[in-house]
Amino acid sequence: MTQFNDKVAIVTGASRGIGAAIAERLAADGFTVLVNFAGSAAAAEALVGKIESAGGRAVTAQADISDPNAVARMFDAAGAAYGGVDVLVNNAGIMTLAPLADSDDALFDTQIAINLKGSFNMLRQAARRLRDGGRIVNLSSSVVGLYQPGYAVYAATKAGVEAMTHVLAKELRGRNITVNSVAPGPTATSLFLDGKPQEVIDRLAKLAPLERLGQPDDIAAAISFLAGPDGAWINGQILRANGGII
Repeated sequence: MTQFNDKVAIVTGASRGIGAAIAERLAADGFTVLVNFAGSAAAAEALVGKIESAGGRAVTAQADISDPNAVARMFDAAGAAYGGVDVLVNNAGIMTLAPLADSDDALFDTQIAINLKGSFNMLRQAARRLRDGGRIVNLSSSVVGLYQPGYAVYAATKAGVEAMTHVLAKELRGRNITVNSVAPGPTATSLFLDGKPQEVIDRLAKLAPLERLGQPDDIAAAISFLAGPDGAWINGQILRANGGII
C-alpha cells in the first residue's frame, strides 16, 4: 500500500517514456502527481488509470509548455485543487538531429521552444509559486559533454537548461528549495529506439562501462532520490545518470 504524503508533483511530458516512469515512481513514493501532456490525452489518461490501479494518486494536466499562458493555467489549476505544488520535474522535450550545416530554422525553433523556452516557462512559474521546501528537477542530457556530431542544437538547448539549474538554485536562497538536473545517457525508450538499426543500438549499449542501455526506471530512481527526503542536501548539481559513459 502506498504511504501518501501531502505533497504535489508536476511531471511534464509524462504520458510516455521516461516521463511516465517518473510519474509512476513519484506516485509510488506517495506524491499526488499531475501527469502533464501536450497532445497525448489517451496515453496520459491510461497512465493515470495505471497509477490509480496500483494505489497511487494522479490526474492529467494538459498544457503545451512552450505556451507561457498554458503553463500559468496549469499552476493555477494545481493551486485551486491542491493548494499548491511541491515538486516540479521538467521532463518534456524533443530531439531532432542533423549536422549543424543542414539544420533548418524549424529544427532550431521547435527545439528551442520546447526544450529551452518550455523549461524556462515552467521554472519561472515554479520560482514564483512552489511551496517552500520544494524540489525542482530538470531533465538535461549526457550529450552535454559528449558533443556528438548531429546533436548541436539539441545539446545547446540542454546546456541552457543546465545553466538555468545552477542560477535558479542560487536565486531561491532562503526558501529551502533545491534545484538540480538529471542528465540521462542512452535510454531504452521508443523515442530513442525507433528507427535505429539493431547494430547501432548494440553499439550504443556498449559505450557505458556497465555495457547496457539505461532503462526509464533508472532515471526515475534518480529523480525519486532528488525529490525525496534523502536528496535534501543536493542542490545546484547535474547528476549524469548514464552508466559511466562520461
